[in-house]
Amino acid sequence: MTLRISRVDGSVTLTIPRGVSEREAMAFAAEKQDWVLGHLSQQAEHILVGPGQSLTVSDVPLQLIQGTSRRLRVVGQVIEVPDPLDTGRRHLLAWLKEQARAELVRASDLYSQKLGKPYTRLTLRDTRSRWGSCSSAGALMYSWRLVLAPRFVLEYVAAHEVAHLAEMNHSPAFWHVVEQLYGPHQEARVWLRHEGPHLHRYRFEA
Repeated sequence: MTLRISRVDGSVTLTIPRGVSEREAMAFAAEKQDWVLGHLSQQAEHILVGPGQSLTVSDVPLQLIQGTSRRLRVVGQVIEVPDPLDTGRRHLLAWLKEQARAELVRASDLYSQKLGKPYTRLTLRDTRSRWGSCSSAGALMYSWRLVLAPRFVLEYVAAHEVAHLAEMNHSPAFWHVVEQLYGPHQEARVWLRHEGPHLHRYRFEA
């Protein structure tokens, strides 16, 4: 029997082999309660985004304030979130996805042209297990939350996925392509490993 705790959302998964009863499984989980609670206490708390908070988008720190109109407005480094707040959060999420798409299209186009291999389409999702992917048909997928990461991290993920247009694997040849497109990538990979899960702490629904 094994217990796993997601670094993204704190969900706890208990895996049991065949033949183990539910009573045995729950007893095992109860024995591990202190271990589970200890790990959960170390995770970053979720943040319900709203006025009075700040977000960094493409390396630009932005302050959220309560707006007076029904539309979201970005004035300099201030985002005016419209009323009612639930609607305002939806508008803010839509705006963030627009920024993410613009940044990821720009970066993907840059590396695709540098590689000399076009991609077929680009989609955004709110993925938990990966920051991007590239299908055998050349379709790129990214997490929109990359726009909340430092720009050098977003650039690395774009280069990584575009490199799969040439090498659909993680062989030494693949990492050579990433190096050619992006350059040294260890810092970005370390950032994603240690800080990436924190990007999922932002919530846009009460």
